[in-house]
Amino acid sequence: MKINEILKSKGITARGYKKKGKVTIIETTDGKYIYKEGKLNKQILNYLKSRNFDYLPLFLNAKDDPYQLTTYIQDLDIPKEQKILDLVKLTALLHSKTTHYKEIDLDYYEEIYEDLDNNLNYLYLYYTDLITLIESKVYMSPSEQLLARNITKIYDTISENKKRLENWHSHIKEKRKERRVILHNNLKLDHFLEADEPYLVSWDKSKVGSPVFDIYKLYQTHALDFDFETILHEYENQYPLMKDERELLFILISQPDLINLKNSEYQNCKVVSKMIDKIYKTEMLISPKESKDRAK
Repeated sequence: MKINEILKSKGITARGYKKKGKVTIIETTDGKYIYKEGKLNKQILNYLKSRNFDYLPLFLNAKDDPYQLTTYIQDLDIPKEQKILDLVKLTALLHSKTTHYKEIDLDYYEEIYEDLDNNLNYLYLYYTDLITLIESKVYMSPSEQLLARNITKIYDTISENKKRLENWHSHIKEKRKERRVILHNNLKLDHFLEADEPYLVSWDKSKVGSPVFDIYKLYQTHALDFDFETILHEYENQYPLMKDERELLFILISQPDLINLKNSEYQNCKVVSKMIDKIYKTEMLISPKESKDRAK
């Protein structure tokens, strides 16, 4: 069904459309609406409602529709540094309101372990092949030189993460219950709006899982944009992570990014530099916390 037909069925007359990313902003005589492709999870929305988590836009479509139609929320002009702290506070509230416990599914965690272990092995082989190719050249490009100067750090990061993974794996085997929450599963600043109330939008990827995956997704998007020590502290003030959850989070965010050098040299330098910066920033974030945990 086309947008015009959907609007007509709702008694809405469009005056204009504006595409912004994956959403369409619809101008009408009585205000603005947002249209986005993607089916909502009916069970999750019902559960959020039952837990009095009301910080969602008003959906005008049936929950079984393969699209989302909501009222437009005018986002306030708030400094990004404050906005991301408000986002993690709301995320902590989401996790707190939807926390439930179940018997631990060791098969589920074995799958996570194997996926992470396979990924680390692949990263090691990938960067070994890449640096071998680079070092065989008579002249290295600036991006290749940057990668070559930092390859030992990449190897060290993979090795340290292997140790973290084994420690986490041994701890998770001893657990009997696991903590699950509703995950927004697509956290980023663009999906958080502040008006009369704070709102989380774009719920089409939501699911049930460990709370660390929301923080991991947020870190993947904004690691180099903000001070994540403050952000993680703000989150854990509202919703403290368990030891095994924190271990898993540190493993996830410490995985070196997989890069290729197939773009322009300018873009290649940016990609390599960003990857190296993220490795060092992540190390500075988690090393003091790991030392503190070992001292307990």
